[in-house]
Formats: sequence, C-alpha cells, structure tokens
Amino acid sequence: MPVIKTGDIEQYYEENGSGEPIVFIHGGLVSHLMWKPQVEHFSCRYRTITYDIRGHGLTGGSGRKDYTVELFAEDMRALLDALSLDRPVICGLSLGGMIAQAFATRHPDRLKALVLSDTAISTVMTPADKLQTYTLGWSLLPAIRIMGVKNFVAYAFWMAKLTRGDKWLGLNPGVRDYVRKEMLSINKDEMVKIYGAILKFRMQDLASVRVPTLITCGEFESANVTGQAGIMCRLIPDARMVSVPGGGHTSSMESPAEYNRVVEEFLNGLRRGDDDHK
Repeated sequence: MPVIKTGDIEQYYEENGSGEPIVFIHGGLVSHLMWKPQVEHFSCRYRTITYDIRGHGLTGGSGRKDYTVELFAEDMRALLDALSLDRPVICGLSLGGMIAQAFATRHPDRLKALVLSDTAISTVMTPADKLQTYTLGWSLLPAIRIMGVKNFVAYAFWMAKLTRGDKWLGLNPGVRDYVRKEMLSINKDEMVKIYGAILKFRMQDLASVRVPTLITCGEFESANVTGQAGIMCRLIPDARMVSVPGGGHTSSMESPAEYNRVVEEFLNGLRRGDDDHK
C-alpha cells in the first residue's frame, strides 16, 4: 500500500500516468476514489496523484483534538515534498477546493495552476452563512456524537434532499450510494473533527493567487456556493468560471464527461501558453 509518513500521519496516495503532474484533492467525508473518472481520463497524458486527506479513507485519523483546513493544506505540502513534485496543477472539489485555496495562498510558488470545483471561500461569507455556521457548530457536532455515524448519515441525506433538492447530490443513484458508503466508513470522532475544520474555514487572501485558475460549479449546485464562486472569480486575478452541465455538488462524479472536458480545455490552454513561451 503506497503510504508516505508526513509528520504525525501516514498518507495514502496513488500515482498513475506520466507527464506534467496534477494533484486531485477529494471532498469531505469521501476519499481518493471519487476521482476515478478523472484518473482514467487524464493519466494517458498527465501524471495524476490522488490521496486521502487526514481523517479519511486509507490515511485514517490522528490523535489531534481538532483539524483545520490549513492543517490539511500543510499535509498536502508535505506529500508534495516527499514526492518531489514541482509546481503541479492542483485540483480540489468542495473541502478539497478549500484546501487548494489555503495551499495556493501559503505556497504560491509551489503550483502551476488551480482548479476549484463546487467549493466555498468562507463559511461566514454572509449573515445567512454566519447564522447557519454558528447554528451547525452548536447543533451538528453534538448531533454526530449523540446519534452516531449511521443515524447521522441517514439524517444528513434526508436534510440535503429537503433543503437542496434531488439534483444537488446528483441524479445518479450510484454517486449517492458511493458517498453514503464513504461517510459510513468514517470514525465518529474523525467526522466531528472534519466537520469542525469546514465550519472554521475563513476567506483566504485570494487576490494573492497569481496562477491561472479555473472555477467550476455543477449546473445544480446550490445558489450559495455558485454565488461564492462568482466572488472567487472576481478576487483571483487570472480566473475564469465555467458551469458543468448535469452536475450537482459532486460534478466530477455526476457528470464526469462534461467535467473532464471543461478541465481538459483549461489544461490545453496552459499547454498552449507554455509552447508560446518556448
């Protein structure tokens, strides 16, 4: 099993293909497996790296009392160091997009380009966000401890359908089944720490991001996340925003062909730019 010890954890990772590197960062409460359609598509031309974030998948948890997105970003930096990766393209979805933002603003010379998918720039962006975040902080984390993972996952899926509709988590039942299975595999204490990291996430210095950036949102993503993506696009100097037809919050899985097309067009633009400067 390919693992690298970085600090107080052993990070599980997978490499496929050869060429310029792309690092894919998965969303919260799932694993590197969510990127299977992208690995299959891009590894014929690129070196793809997927890994499991601390607390997730085959990396598993740690003895820390709490987590932050910034800690996750430093975990990734340590992984890049161990793999001797030179300025990869960083692609993150949801929590992975938050990690990518934190990494890009702290290590601007360590990446070539950025892809931010179905992600947020802060959990307290608007008064409504603040109310939701503080309410969740007061109720959600204790609920996980009291209800246990199995009951909480059932509740979370019911609440997502009630508040965001069927299309938000995709029309493909296989995607929903995958997400449910991954969530059920996470230890209760780790789930509390992961949610805690998300709730504590605050806006990064996005104006300092100096690499080409693609921002994507699924067609059926929530209005809140889509709105934050628009703000992100205005703050990052060299950014463009594209909608992924047929996708919801996990557009890379729900609409993989369209997602791959959008990302590939962006990567092709980078390659043309490199050729122009030779």
